[in-house]
Amino acid sequence: MGKKEINIDCSLCQQLQHSLFNGLSKEELENVSDHKTCIQYKKGQNIFYEGTRPMGLYCVNGGKVKVFKNNVQGKEYIVYIAKPGDFLGYRSLLSEEYYAGTATVLEDAKICFIPKDQFFGVLYKNPLFMQRVVKAICIEMGIMEEKMAELAHKSVRERLAANLLMLKETYGVDGGESTLIDLALSREDLASIVGTATETVIRLLSEFKKDGLISFEGKRIRVIEARKLAKQADLIPG
Repeated sequence: MGKKEINIDCSLCQQLQHSLFNGLSKEELENVSDHKTCIQYKKGQNIFYEGTRPMGLYCVNGGKVKVFKNNVQGKEYIVYIAKPGDFLGYRSLLSEEYYAGTATVLEDAKICFIPKDQFFGVLYKNPLFMQRVVKAICIEMGIMEEKMAELAHKSVRERLAANLLMLKETYGVDGGESTLIDLALSREDLASIVGTATETVIRLLSEFKKDGLISFEGKRIRVIEARKLAKQADLIPG
């Protein structure tokens, strides 16, 4: 099925408060809104590909998107998962490099594309916006460094527990004593985040469930015992 174009006004966007565009002047928002294109993507469709040249900025209006790389063996490794309000591809755009990963829709999504001339026009004229973009890049780089350190020093069990807690903090829906991770990740996707085999993730999830740390609601995972999960991740003393 082809992509469907939709109309979303930036000034009326429900995700504006979560976006780096929050704080732009009315005129700046109008300029961005007048030149952008918004597309409705279905699950599994690609937004951009690793090794291609950025022509602008992508902003997630709805849904969730995974950005992944393939290693030399061709195995997929998920770098991060973007949620509504997040920018996609801005680091490659600013560095004038090819995309370092491929972006694929995890859940039906609405994605806005802002041509690079409009993005740079706002960036160069608005120092506060530039500061927010630079800060976001630094945070993103810090997360990537932490993930590399995890791969080098933590066991698979520790990495899985740590990533479940990270997903809980980012996509969690509070349910009182427990938190549902509102993200329909396949076990293959979760294995790609952790950096291990799918079979290993399935086995460890079953063990976490047996120990009462998590439960399953379809493809979604509910964190029941966050503190015990943090002990599994070696984040607090056992």
